[in-house]
Amino acid sequence: MEQDKRASSRHPVPGGLPGEVSVLAPIEVRDVGEHGAQFDTAFPLILDSIHDVRLELEEAAIVVRGRVAHCSIADLGGDLVRYRAGIEFVELPPHALKAIKTHMYRTEQRRAARAAAVAPPTAT
Repeated sequence: MEQDKRASSRHPVPGGLPGEVSVLAPIEVRDVGEHGAQFDTAFPLILDSIHDVRLELEEAAIVVRGRVAHCSIADLGGDLVRYRAGIEFVELPPHALKAIKTHMYRTEQRRAARAAAVAPPTAT
């Protein structure tokens, strides 16, 4: 029989106890702004629950804390269900806000450049 190597003992819990575990799961970010973000996920999120969310912006990867403001089914297809959730950032650190603003600015610059490239020439 293998010897118990734990530094302290554990005690059985008759009937079990409720608990939760945080699990990293991929999301698809739909939009992001200074106050929140919207993303798709494979599982529903509980309204008003707080989550740490990793955003991989082009300029930086940041982890932000957000409160779930809404969550609903976005797509049903065969055995696949996709949920769309919106979070409101809470306690957003200054470096994260700066990264989000930089991302938004650069995205808008690229969008404007693409629009200018495909715009028909104006008559003078």
